[in-house]
Formats: sequence, structure tokens, C-alpha cells
Amino acid sequence: MFTTREELKTHMNVDSLDVITGSDDTLVTAAIDGAVAEARGYLSAFDADSIFSATGSTRHALLLTFVKDIAVWHLIALSNYQADIALREKRYDRAVSWLKGVQKGDITPDLPASDKSVPGRISYGSNEKREQHF
Repeated sequence: MFTTREELKTHMNVDSLDVITGSDDTLVTAAIDGAVAEARGYLSAFDADSIFSATGSTRHALLLTFVKDIAVWHLIALSNYQADIALREKRYDRAVSWLKGVQKGDITPDLPASDKSVPGRISYGSNEKREQHF
């Protein structure tokens, strides 16, 4: 798993998490899985299997932060108990904005590239210009 319930404490109070989920870890796991799936959808130009199978300090720190933001947003949707909805919405929007920037190619994170072709992307180029002299 790319991130865990315990790691969400950097983004949400554990007591609030327990109240929202009723201490049901399956809800937390579902939110994390949904966040990873959402982020994976934007990163088709990268090797998503190696990115999301990374653990510990080998994970991309900014991507980890955004996956946590998205997961917390999915959890907040269950209940607004002691939650600052406006802040969570801004953080969610920022995470999705960053992912869209990566998808468009405006942002280039240091993630491993995919060997597969990316649907909707056309790569182009040509040989070096030659000059003929007679």
C-alpha cells in the first residue's frame, strides 16, 4: 500500500478519523485506494506500478502528500465532524491541479517514466539537419 492509516495523521487528527469512520479501517483503506487510483489516472506517462509500490523514503514526497490530501477529502465526504471543509477542498483542488499539470506535461516530477505509449500523446521529431556541399 502506498500510504497507511497511520500516515494520514499528518493530514487529519486521528480522533477525528476514528469518529468519521467509526474506527472502521475498511473505510480508510477504501479512501486510500480511491486516492491512489485517482492519482494513477493522471500519471499514465509514468511507471505507475513502480511509483505506487514504493515504500518508506523511496516514495515521491510531493505525490505522497497529494495522495494523502485526496484520501482525506474522500473521508471528509463521509462526515464534516470537526472538519474544515474549505481547507480540505483547497488542498484537494491543489492536488488535482498538480496532477493535471503533470498529465499535460507542464510539470515534470522526478518519477520513473513508463515504457508504454501514452494514449492521446503524439511524439514527433526528425533527424539532424544535413548540409550538402559539392
